[in-house]
Amino acid sequence: MDNKQTVDGRRVAPEPIKELGENEIFVFGSNIQGMHGGGAAWYANQHFGAEWGVGEGLTGRCYALPTMEGEASLCHAVKNFIECARVHKELTFLVTAVGTGIAGYSPREVAPLFKDAVELENVYLPKTFWDNM
Repeated sequence: MDNKQTVDGRRVAPEPIKELGENEIFVFGSNIQGMHGGGAAWYANQHFGAEWGVGEGLTGRCYALPTMEGEASLCHAVKNFIECARVHKELTFLVTAVGTGIAGYSPREVAPLFKDAVELENVYLPKTFWDNM
């Protein structure tokens, strides 16, 4: 399965992400405790191997981004994610609209945090993030 889409030169992640192709990673919002009880976190746990108790980083075929601990924490976590994507060029990261569900942020607040990911060919962002860069 190939989830990769390019629209007007932008690498757009499909919404919703229901399946992963080879070397694709599901990037979802979590809490730092890794209690994946709802939304994309629950889906990551049930379908892509996100481990209970892992609230940040690579887990299963996923990358957990803690979104519930405040804006400064989210900003730091996104920087960590971008560095991981830089190091792991063999992986393709499909980012969900992290932080815009249970955490309560708007795409306008979260999208700019991903500006350094725009240059990375292995990171695909949701259309709502591209629209708010």
